[in-house]
Amino acid sequence: MATIEEALEIERLERDIFRGASPKTQLPRTFGGQVAGQALVAAVRTVEPRYQVHSLHGYFLRPGNPDQPTVYLVERIRDGRSFCTRRVTGVQDGAAIFTMSASFHVGDPGPQHQDVMPVVRRADELPDAQTSMDPERLWAMREWEHWDIRPVPQEEVTARDGVVAKQQVWFRYRHALPDDPLFHVCTLAYMSDMTLLGSSKVIHPDEQTQNASLDHAMWFLRPFRADDWLLYDQSSPSAGFGRALTGGKIFDRRGALVAAVVQEGLIRTLREE
Repeated sequence: MATIEEALEIERLERDIFRGASPKTQLPRTFGGQVAGQALVAAVRTVEPRYQVHSLHGYFLRPGNPDQPTVYLVERIRDGRSFCTRRVTGVQDGAAIFTMSASFHVGDPGPQHQDVMPVVRRADELPDAQTSMDPERLWAMREWEHWDIRPVPQEEVTARDGVVAKQQVWFRYRHALPDDPLFHVCTLAYMSDMTLLGSSKVIHPDEQTQNASLDHAMWFLRPFRADDWLLYDQSSPSAGFGRALTGGKIFDRRGALVAAVVQEGLIRTLREE
């Protein structure tokens, strides 16, 4: 299947209009991480290099057609001395399928602190999905063959009082990526939509549900490489009325908190025909 370079490829049509690639996929609708990643690449292309993206907030409005490219319309909302803001709308067949606001910052000195990374087994101590015989993991492996994704066994997931649904996943891109930090940020935006909604299903394993991302927010906190191991520490504090709230903290293997994610997703009981 597509490499991350192919999945994030966009073509400039006008000053603030871009067209994203539609790489080969086995999914029935466009992967949300691809839309978010391409939208962020489009926003980055309209910002001076001294600014670094520090947050994005997006809504998935309609399912995308994976066989059709998405056009991204970028609005230059603000250009300031320290911050600038972009709004991006992804369009197919004249209808918006995704909208996102992204904020960029030059970086300033200030106090520092972070949460501590949970204690889990190292990624290299967990089995590679390529050696799995589980049909679901093998299907995902075909779609995301360039990613090394290793869930921590549920019985080993770090427990916290009062947290009802947790999941922990190690991941990295299998191949060396360019050194450009913004490419790693866009790669992580792509990856961050993967597995997160699954944290809402760990205590409902037998429930048959329709699942889809509804909105997605990310904060990029420290430099990182997406081709080195990252731990996605996920939880779902609430599910009800056909929706689930999920969140994740992403740490590098040295324990630095590099990003945070919040997502609400559709988790609706399958309707009987």
